[in-house]
Amino acid sequence: MVRCELRVIYGDTDQMGVVYYANYLRWFEAGRTEFLRAKGLSYGEFEARENLTLPVSEAGVTYLRPSRYDDLVGIETSLVQARRASARFEYAIRRGEDLLATGFTVHACVDRAGRIRRLPEDFLAGIKAGENVG
Repeated sequence: MVRCELRVIYGDTDQMGVVYYANYLRWFEAGRTEFLRAKGLSYGEFEARENLTLPVSEAGVTYLRPSRYDDLVGIETSLVQARRASARFEYAIRRGEDLLATGFTVHACVDRAGRIRRLPEDFLAGIKAGENVG
């Protein structure tokens, strides 16, 4: 599990003063980026070197408590499954000890033409390092 933090900006909120629901997916992306960085991997370098991308093929969010402007939130990201051509990440969004939301994203590995490809072994080994992966 890798944790990063961010401060909620005013533009992340809706007219009711709470974080707009779709922004949690952006936070998942921020958490996933920091997860890869913590593993010594760069998504940009992966794309350039392997000529592959990892688009989201499935996503889900469960909202438990609202987050508001200026909250400091922690994004906890874990890799929970890595298969030949896909990976599943799970997320927990917290404000202090309060759990605000949980969710997941599943990513397919595809080439530039959109064809499913295997995840490269070195990339798989890197993202699995230190994780409890099924």
